[in-house]
Amino acid sequence: MGVADMAFYAFAIVIVGAGLMVVTARNPVHSVLWLILAFLSAAGMFVLLGAEFIAMLLIIVYVGAVAVLFLFVVMMLDIDFAALKGEMARYFPIASLVGLVLLMQLALLFGAWTQADGALGLRQAVTPDLDQVHNTKALGLILYDQYFILFQLAGLILLVAMIGAILLTLRKREGVKRQDVMAQMYRDPAKAMELKDVKPGQGL
Repeated sequence: MGVADMAFYAFAIVIVGAGLMVVTARNPVHSVLWLILAFLSAAGMFVLLGAEFIAMLLIIVYVGAVAVLFLFVVMMLDIDFAALKGEMARYFPIASLVGLVLLMQLALLFGAWTQADGALGLRQAVTPDLDQVHNTKALGLILYDQYFILFQLAGLILLVAMIGAILLTLRKREGVKRQDVMAQMYRDPAKAMELKDVKPGQGL
């Protein structure tokens, strides 16, 4: 077993362990930190595969932006985690059943796994020759040339998901003053202000 194999198994064990800790940790801040560790280990796996550009994207985007955003949101929001765990306990039997079905499907998949004769050649035919083209350029050619429409559709789906998340969290609460920009723009200065002639030595 070489150094690359040992590094692969080390990263794989860390990813699986960190993923389990993300969903089982009692403190949500600790869950986010375990998620960051899983992202870093996944970046290490990409480096082993020779995809350094994707590894750097994973660290910059997910660790540097998304995970840090999760961390700040969890630390700043006043969330009743006891109530959330109580709601999760209600759906635990259904979740256990779904998890059991998924595990059975994975077991059947690995038990009956066979590889076609030309599968490896078909996978290698998609990517350009890495001896002539750098992996970053090869990734750009695949995303923006061969699969351009699918790449744009994926971005559209993410945009719709972002808009849906914003609409779900946009709740109107009573007793909270909100800024009405249009009302401020169309207000009448004659009605909004009142001039008082204050005499010297007198109050309002």
